Amino acid sequence: MVTSAADAESRPTVWIFGDQLNREIASLAGRSPGDCRVLLVESRGKLESKPWHIQRAHLVVSAMAHFAAELQEDGFEVDFRQASSLAAGLHDHRQQFAVEHVIAMEPMSWDGRAMLARLAVEIVANNQFLCDHEQFASWAADRKSIKMEDFYRWQRTRFEVLLDDGAPSGGRWNHDIDNREPPPTDARPWPTITRFPLDAIDREILGRLPGCWGAAPDGTWPITRQQALHRLEEFITSGLVPFGPHEDAMLGAEWKLAHSVLSSSLNLGLLRPGEVIEAAEAAYRAGAAPINSVEGFIRQVLGWREYVWGMYWLNMPDYRHQNQLDARRPLPPAFTGEAGTEMACVASVLGHVHDHAYAHHIERLMVLGNLALTAGVDPQAMTQWMWASFIDGAEWVMLPNVIGMALHADGGRMATKPYASGGAYINRMSDHCSGCRYNPTKRTGQDACPFTTLYWDFLARNEDMLASNHRMIRQLAGMRRLSNLDDVRARATDVLVALDTGSL
Repeated sequence: MVTSAADAESRPTVWIFGDQLNREIASLAGRSPGDCRVLLVESRGKLESKPWHIQRAHLVVSAMAHFAAELQEDGFEVDFRQASSLAAGLHDHRQQFAVEHVIAMEPMSWDGRAMLARLAVEIVANNQFLCDHEQFASWAADRKSIKMEDFYRWQRTRFEVLLDDGAPSGGRWNHDIDNREPPPTDARPWPTITRFPLDAIDREILGRLPGCWGAAPDGTWPITRQQALHRLEEFITSGLVPFGPHEDAMLGAEWKLAHSVLSSSLNLGLLRPGEVIEAAEAAYRAGAAPINSVEGFIRQVLGWREYVWGMYWLNMPDYRHQNQLDARRPLPPAFTGEAGTEMACVASVLGHVHDHAYAHHIERLMVLGNLALTAGVDPQAMTQWMWASFIDGAEWVMLPNVIGMALHADGGRMATKPYASGGAYINRMSDHCSGCRYNPTKRTGQDACPFTTLYWDFLARNEDMLASNHRMIRQLAGMRRLSNLDDVRARATDVLVALDTGSL
């Protein structure tokens, strides 16, 4: 069929962003090469906006480039261009191709959606989640309290996931009690993952990325949908069974244990949540994986991930500025790489982040987040650092997880209590403390664990703010009974100075 110039110019452009890399996204689904043109923009401004971990920056740009190449192979006309900003890229595209009609799936960010409205781009609903944020808002509207557990059960019921005759498989909705075992001491091998060789596209992109930090990409993170599907199959086959019992454990020599490391693929659109959930449930139905591991994993994808997405949109745009505990401390220089630390757990997790742009959820919450919470680190600074440092980082991910869950800066919208703890928790759930110069049982003295000292100081410092929280009654009562609270707080002052100066 011959297409006239007028027909070619009248075709709409489908603008695809770097976290929408799937042929089934709402703006592209059902389209064929002849009826649209595709635009992807690599924004120099975005790449220069933060000190990105090089694996994070490379993953996004390379995944975009590979997706553009796949679309071209399928016959689509693709304009993958570099520009100073996303808006500038669209402007140049419109000028070059005389495009009148641009369509885009709703972006993953509040600012992205506002940008499309300003640029007169037609927006179609985002279909990369099983619960649209408007559905979430409707679910939350008439509730006195919004709890993830309630949302998760609602999701399980409406999608009929892990249900037997309407009842939860295994007799319980929640199998967390079976998934809190400390790290094993038998030196067992943990599931391995395929590393995908870098190709010419990867090498070209690495040669032009602006100043980044961290270990160079080594093929850990899937760049294409084919690679992501391979990673999913690997996890279901070898990782799902051991995942559950030790999902909260931490080991210095193991950066992922049995975690799926699928979050970056989900967040870029290389995988769809429905297919990930279906694969995990199929393993349970086939008798290949136990209910506690399958339910624990599905809870993360169908429950927590979707809940975070809904809470982000429900609370924006003011959510990014929340600081209910008035925390103002700058990022510790150990986090930014300007100093080391003798805290074994913190050094281990930061090493994982440097090497892999990744740390699993307990390392994020109970090591990095716990230290930032009890030290009073500024929640916006912490959010920006984690956004730039983690392979699965994005604003919608980090705002609820950091401001809400980790730092309790939202006054309890995400979590009903602060996730603060002393060194005892880390000692129980990791192998770090045995080789650390700090003693997790001590709260005063030069060898007192900074987590233990700062935990009690955090309670004392925020007593008035936390007093009305019924889940903090026991902890605050324990703090008031300390006979040496003044000494603990004096030690905390020294700890915070050492944290600030990079000598802790």
